[in-house]
Amino acid sequence: MALLELAAVASGYGQMQILWDIAFGVERGETVLLLGANSAGKTTLLRTIIGLLPCWQGEIRFEGAPMQTLRPAARIRRGIAFMSELGVFPDLSIAENIRLGGYFLNGGEVRRRSRRLFELFPDLANRQGELAASLSGGQRKMLGIAKALVSEPKLLLMDEPSSGLAPVFVKQVIEALRSAITGGTALLIAEQNVAFLALADRGVLIEGGHVRLTGTRAQLAENDAVKAAYFGLD
Repeated sequence: MALLELAAVASGYGQMQILWDIAFGVERGETVLLLGANSAGKTTLLRTIIGLLPCWQGEIRFEGAPMQTLRPAARIRRGIAFMSELGVFPDLSIAENIRLGGYFLNGGEVRRRSRRLFELFPDLANRQGELAASLSGGQRKMLGIAKALVSEPKLLLMDEPSSGLAPVFVKQVIEALRSAITGGTALLIAEQNVAFLALADRGVLIEGGHVRLTGTRAQLAENDAVKAAYFGLD
C-alpha cells in the first residue's frame, strides 16, 4: 500500500478545471519529482493534496484512508506538510517560523525538534531572533525546509524549491533535503530544475493537467524529449 495514492483526481479554480484524471502514488520514504512546464498543473495538484483546493472528483488516500474531504489542518495532523514557493513568513523571526510549523505540538516537543533542526541548518542557529526577511534566498529555503520538517511529516509536499535561487544555492537545498529526510520522510516535489533528478527515485510528468509520463530517475534522465521540453537541455 502506497503512502499517498491519487485516483482519477480532478481539480481547478472556480469553474476552470486544471487537472484531469490524475493517478499515481508515493511510497513511504520515496522522493517523487513532479515535472512539467509552467501552468501544467503542478501547484494546483499540491494544493489539492493538502486541501487548499477542493478535489472535484476522484480520491486522495493517505495510508489507505480517503482524505479528500478533510480540512488542511486534519491532513497536516495525519502527517503531511506543505512548503509553498515562498516557504516562510518574512515578518516573523526564524524561531517563530519554525514554531509555527509545529503549531499543533506542545512547546517542549517543538523546542526539542528545533534543536535538531538548528544542528542541521547551522546558518540559522545563530540568528533565531532575526526576521526571515533578513535572510538570503538560499537561507530562506533552508528555513522553509526546517519549518516544514519540525512536524516530522511522513510526506512533505514542496512547490518549486529552486525558484529564484542561483545554482550554488540549488545544490545546497538538494544536499539539505538529502540530509533532512534520513528519518524516512517521503517527498513530492514540483520542480523544473534538472538538478533535482539527483534526489528523486521517480518522476511524474504533468502536461496540460494530465499525467503524460511516469518513470524512474534513470528513465527520465535518459529521455531526450523530457530533457529538451522541460529542462532546456539538448
